Amino acid sequence: MPKTVLITGGAGFLGLHTARGLNERGYKIKLLDIAPIDPSEYPKNVEFIQGDVRNRKTVEEAVEGVDYIVHTAAALPLWPKKEIWDVNVNGTKTVLDVALQKDVERVVYISSTAVYGIPRGDRAEREDDPLRGVGPYGESKIAAEKVCEEYRKRGLVVPILRPKTFIGPERLGIFSILFDWIKDGARIPIIGDGNNKYQLLDVEDLVDAIALMLEADETLVNDVFNVGAERFGTWNEDLGALLEHAGTGSKILHLPSAPTKAILRLLELLHLSPMYEWAYGTADKNHYVSIEKITNTFGWHPKYSNAESLIRTYDWFIEHYDELKAKEGVTHRVMWKQGILSVVKWFMRLRF
Repeated sequence: MPKTVLITGGAGFLGLHTARGLNERGYKIKLLDIAPIDPSEYPKNVEFIQGDVRNRKTVEEAVEGVDYIVHTAAALPLWPKKEIWDVNVNGTKTVLDVALQKDVERVVYISSTAVYGIPRGDRAEREDDPLRGVGPYGESKIAAEKVCEEYRKRGLVVPILRPKTFIGPERLGIFSILFDWIKDGARIPIIGDGNNKYQLLDVEDLVDAIALMLEADETLVNDVFNVGAERFGTWNEDLGALLEHAGTGSKILHLPSAPTKAILRLLELLHLSPMYEWAYGTADKNHYVSIEKITNTFGWHPKYSNAESLIRTYDWFIEHYDELKAKEGVTHRVMWKQGILSVVKWFMRLRF
C-alpha cells in the first residue's frame, strides 16, 4: 500500500516539483494551498484541497489519511510583515499540531539558509552556528524552527531542511528579472567585484533530499540539515558561464558595494524595487553552507552544479517566455514586476 504524502504549499514552485518527484517514487500525493493549481501540470490522481494552513479545520481535512507531511507553505519576503509571521510561524504550528493529533509519522519542514543572516566571515555556515535572520522572513523562519523543536519534544518526528536559494525549470521570481535582462542583452549589474563564492541549489536535488527525509531511519532524520550545491564557484564564474551559454551579448557590470546597497535599501523602503535586504545584503559576500552533515550521515550528494542549474533554468525561461510575460506577481512561479529596475534595464542595454 503506497504511503500518502501531504504537500502544503502544493501550488508553489517547490510544491510542484515535490509532487512530481514523490509521485515518481510511488507515493500517493495530496496538496494543500491557498492558491489554485493547474491540474495539467501535476501527476494524475493528485488530490488538491484549496485552503489556508492557518485554518485548523482545513488542515484537519487535508491531513486525514496522511502518513507524511512535507511543509513547504510559506509567505515570501515581499509579502506584508504581519502575514509573513502569521503564515510562517502560526501556520507551521497549526500543521504540526494537527499532525501530532492525527498521528502523522513525519513532518519535513522546509526552512531556509536565511536563518543564518548575512555572513560575517569567509567560512561555510554550519547547522550549529548562531541564527541571525534578517528581516521578517528570516526572523519568521527561525521562530518556525523553534516551533518544530517544541513538537519534537512532544514526540513528533520533524526533519528540518535548510536549503540554499533553489532554482530549476519553472523557477521565476527574482530570477525572472535576471533572465529577462540576459535575454535582451543588457549588462548584468552585480554588487562588488564578483569574486565571492555564492552557492545555489537545484530543485531536483532538494526533492531528493526531501525524499531522503521521508525514507531514512527516523532517529537519524529527526535533526537539522543544510542542503546546497556541491559544485559552485564565484559569481563571475557561474554567472559568466550562463552569459556565455545565452550568447546574447550580456556582460557583467560590477558595482561598488556600499553605495549600491544604500540605494537598494532606499528603493526597498519606498516600495519601488522587488529587491529585499537579505538578497542584496548577501550578494557580495561569500555565501555558502556546509553540507557535510547530510552527506556524511546519508551519503546524499547533489547532481547539479550552480552553472548547470542556472543554464537549465534559463533555457526553460526562454522556451516559455511568450506565455510567461503575461503573468506577474510575488511568488516564485511568476515573473516579478521590476518596478524602477525596468528603467535601470533600459540604461543597461545602452552601449557606450
